[in-house]
Amino acid sequence: MRPLPLFKGQRPAVPVTAAPKDTVYSSQWRLIYQKFKKHKLARISMYILGAFYIIALFAQFIAPYGLQSYDSKYVNAPPMGLRFVDAEGKFHIKPFVYELKSERDPETLRKMFVPDTEKKHFFKFFVKGEEYKFLGLIPMSTHLFAVDEPGRIFLLGTDGMGRDLFSRIVLGSQISLSIPLVGVGISFILGLIIGGISGYFGGWIDSLIQRIIEIIRSFPTLPLWMALSAAIPPRIPVVTMYLYIVIIFAFIGWTDLARVVRGKFISLKNEDYVIAAKIAGVGDAKIIVKHLLPGFMSYLVVATTLAIPSMILGETAMSFLGLGVRSPATSWGVLLQEAQKIENVALYPWKLIPLAFVILTVLTYNFIGDGLRDAADPYKK
Repeated sequence: MRPLPLFKGQRPAVPVTAAPKDTVYSSQWRLIYQKFKKHKLARISMYILGAFYIIALFAQFIAPYGLQSYDSKYVNAPPMGLRFVDAEGKFHIKPFVYELKSERDPETLRKMFVPDTEKKHFFKFFVKGEEYKFLGLIPMSTHLFAVDEPGRIFLLGTDGMGRDLFSRIVLGSQISLSIPLVGVGISFILGLIIGGISGYFGGWIDSLIQRIIEIIRSFPTLPLWMALSAAIPPRIPVVTMYLYIVIIFAFIGWTDLARVVRGKFISLKNEDYVIAAKIAGVGDAKIIVKHLLPGFMSYLVVATTLAIPSMILGETAMSFLGLGVRSPATSWGVLLQEAQKIENVALYPWKLIPLAFVILTVLTYNFIGDGLRDAADPYKK
């Protein structure tokens, strides 16, 4: 079929072609996710952090002993290693641990623990033990693992009262991992609301909010923690103490995000699309939620992720100094209190194991934050 003749001054029509098959039209969050998947270190950190939170969620089931369980015979006992081959060279399909017996060092007379090769205790899964409430709701007494009675298993050793360090680390993760997360969540909401009001409306409201932020930021962090912690009654329920510590972190942590949100609102509120929305009669709340916040939400997610490690270190420092969680509750900071004395570290180095969990958690959050930051950067390939 011959094409129709063109009139004078008429240009030939450009044929419409289909988009290439490999062309993908994605949302901003989809693009961020695709770039984040390429960050291997961040992905590995996500898996590690996910495992930590799963362990914290099922801590009572995973821990072989409870917070109140102790054995005076095994004070400051070293970690027990799982074995498959006994002292006689015989291989066992089921792993086992040797019972520990105490002896005195002939030179220093210090109490020591050595394996008793005549007493083996085999490792078992799904064993009846101390009662607890699964997920805080369902009464149960089954634990993930234990050894034959009357044997005891201490995978990471014991503390100065004969309590299993592995169980206390697992149970302490519930507080050490959840307080920073809840605290950052509250700080995120406060920073978003207060910073948004300050930047969007300006004027005397902006001046008042900025002066309040400057007053809060002018206090040194540690004395401010001590002052707020001193206001907490010494003998209160664990749940109430948890709530107070979350409030302390939220009270201190919202100021940085509020200033960032204020600066972003000031730079965006005079954009054409915001002015057009105002002319169209759109309310201030809808403009903030629908037009301003989506413009830098990816940045807020990254900033929030990077703020969690400082919260974890803060909770650990407070508990380490005796200002946070107190016995009978536990956290990683509480477990590190025994490491304050150098002789404890020199004689019982396994008491520093909780520090490894703090470091690993902080690093994983930092790597995830770096991955999100790189993924959210539109100019980074």
